[in-house]
Amino acid sequence: MIFRDRTEAGERLASALSDYVGADAVVLAIPRGGVIVAEVVARTLGLPLDVVVPRKIGAPGNPELGLGAVAPGVRVLDERMIELLGVDARYLEDEIAAQELEIERRLRAYRKGRSPVDVAGRAALVIDDGVATGGTAVAALRWARAQGASRVVLAVPVAPGAAIPRLRREADEVVVLAAPEPFFAVGEWYRSFEQTSDEEVVAALARVAESRA
Repeated sequence: MIFRDRTEAGERLASALSDYVGADAVVLAIPRGGVIVAEVVARTLGLPLDVVVPRKIGAPGNPELGLGAVAPGVRVLDERMIELLGVDARYLEDEIAAQELEIERRLRAYRKGRSPVDVAGRAALVIDDGVATGGTAVAALRWARAQGASRVVLAVPVAPGAAIPRLRREADEVVVLAAPEPFFAVGEWYRSFEQTSDEEVVAALARVAESRA
């Protein structure tokens, strides 16, 4: 399955989530690209939209290699990888602190003074434009659970089949439209996969908020 772009992926995902139309639920998008997918889902299902911002913890000298991920108040660390690379505790704490500061910056920038959507007692639909390793998705799911969500759902257009068992251990429901193997990168399953800007994220969140005002 190849998606034309994130908007089409959102349309297909909304169809798969049709049971949540008008439900007591909130759509939580993982920025940046996930917000474009999630806007379509939120509009189609008639649900509020907010963001959850997990961040990968990069390895020394190789920030693309993840040692885990963090979300506000949540740490998901790959202890095996940390031990294998001999990463010292000081580096780890400094990297986590830097990512937590970036999370705070993004939340302020994206919400533009709007209050967070209340998750407690509601179904939380956590949406991204795809999953690669699953680390940031797990952090986002645990954050939603910690906020008191009554049900936590991960919904993504594409993810590697190997990651799905781990995701199912973290979520009450996992919706994945395509689980291709072999899997190299999320972007290869989109015809158009341009980088999403902070401005596009802000605009998408504002559109949904205004439509519900």
